[in-house]
Amino acid sequence: MSETFDVQPMTGRIGAEIFGVDLTKPLSNREVGQIHDTLTEYQVIFFRDQKLDHESHQRLAGHYGEIVKPFGKSVEGFPGIGRHHVDETSDHVAGDMWHTDHSCDEIPPMGTILYMHTVPKHGGDTLFSSMYAAYDALSDRMKAHLEGLTAEHDGPQVYARYYGREKTTGKYPINSHPVIGIHPASKKKFLFVNAQYTTRINELSPAESSALLRYLNEHCADAAFQVRFRWRPHSIAFWDNLATQHYAIWDYFPQVRSGFKAVISGQKFAMA
Repeated sequence: MSETFDVQPMTGRIGAEIFGVDLTKPLSNREVGQIHDTLTEYQVIFFRDQKLDHESHQRLAGHYGEIVKPFGKSVEGFPGIGRHHVDETSDHVAGDMWHTDHSCDEIPPMGTILYMHTVPKHGGDTLFSSMYAAYDALSDRMKAHLEGLTAEHDGPQVYARYYGREKTTGKYPINSHPVIGIHPASKKKFLFVNAQYTTRINELSPAESSALLRYLNEHCADAAFQVRFRWRPHSIAFWDNLATQHYAIWDYFPQVRSGFKAVISGQKFAMA
């Protein structure tokens, strides 16, 4: 079956730009399926010149699963669409370290669709790192050591760090997930720890856990596994939350960076 749009890979390991599809309009079943297949292959996909309104954003995300309520503020009338705004009054920015969205959830989301309508004249890029490539680059001995281990992902400590408040439960959960997972769609193995949420490896002593997490976080941030996206107004990034980590670079203060985000529910993944 031929594709209905143009796919242009950005690196040999991760990332592709898609041209020739209008996401502001209803998609055909064929387009929905091809976008999903392209995301599965490239882990993060990008679209340009898409003036997405909340209805079309919600419709697009809804093709791929239920929309997860955002941790932050949502748009009135669209509870699944989260605001993403930084300006000269901001004293912090979400995502300014390597992480996977909502990895503390009981079932981590399958993907995120971020639409940016206003971006800085310079700065504000987002880095994405392939967790397939990170896993593949490990030695066989390290892979064997990691398989069967689980790690704790702590949402309250993230909330406390960003907002300077006491650690609290509630909508910010704590859950454990396999360190090495098998992706439900691609069936590939991937690393699932990240610097923002992962606090410990459950089966190891505190000292062993700290040392191993430090190594894995440094390993996952290797530039050889990455693609860098330079935003332009009305651009969209759609990423796989299991197969990637991302890092929103805050190098544009006091410029404005503003848009909207939809996080899509996933399914429990198997342990390798």
